[in-house]
Amino acid sequence: MTSRIPAALSALAVFLIGAFVLAPGPLSGDLPGGLGASLRQSFEEYWRAGQRGHLQTVVDYWFRYHLFKGAIAALLLAVLIVLGVLITRRFLHSGGPLRAVAGVAVGLLGLVALAAVMANLQGAIAPLASLFPMLPADVLAQIAPQLAAGAHPPAAVAVMVDDFALYHVAMAVIATVLALTFVAATVLAGRRFVRAERADRRSRVAIGSFAAVAALLSMVMVVLAMANTTVAADPQPAFQAFVGGGW
Repeated sequence: MTSRIPAALSALAVFLIGAFVLAPGPLSGDLPGGLGASLRQSFEEYWRAGQRGHLQTVVDYWFRYHLFKGAIAALLLAVLIVLGVLITRRFLHSGGPLRAVAGVAVGLLGLVALAAVMANLQGAIAPLASLFPMLPADVLAQIAPQLAAGAHPPAAVAVMVDDFALYHVAMAVIATVLALTFVAATVLAGRRFVRAERADRRSRVAIGSFAAVAALLSMVMVVLAMANTTVAADPQPAFQAFVGGGW
């Protein structure tokens, strides 16, 4: 392995980080007045008259935004995985504290990229619900009384509650898949750790560290899946707490 490959991958990772920040907005199209103003105006139209045309335009824009952002984050994650494997192999072959630090840094950045993929996939699946945190407090305050009025809220509120539930179903599924993946990775790494020669300290440290991180991440994903499943099963109380400022 030459040093050019890790250098090229590092440069590509830097480029993708820049693209993640700068590219999704222009790629997603234009909204007159910007996202904030368009969301407020379109939501007020939807709330007063049930007209979803303008709001749907904003939701479609937000779907594309999450789609582009998630795709870039996925590419970044793939690049970081390859780069991490190459750095780990070099560390196992030659050692060196700089390689160890580089491996840890790439791993941490990979976790950030994974979180970005998860969040943007969730946002693309339920783009309306992912817009809720951007609604002004005075707009959210109009929703709370409708929820408190009874078991059968108006159609506009029911749509919001349904999308709120879908938002949490999406994360529950994503977290479950990742939990199973990390459990499998923990088992495989544990087996390799047991088979590794005791004299091969670098291999045991690298494999043991990977197994520990994978086990920790699997537990985090289990908790995340359970929490989102609980909300998805009965979304109205959680949504009411959200619009009432309880979150």
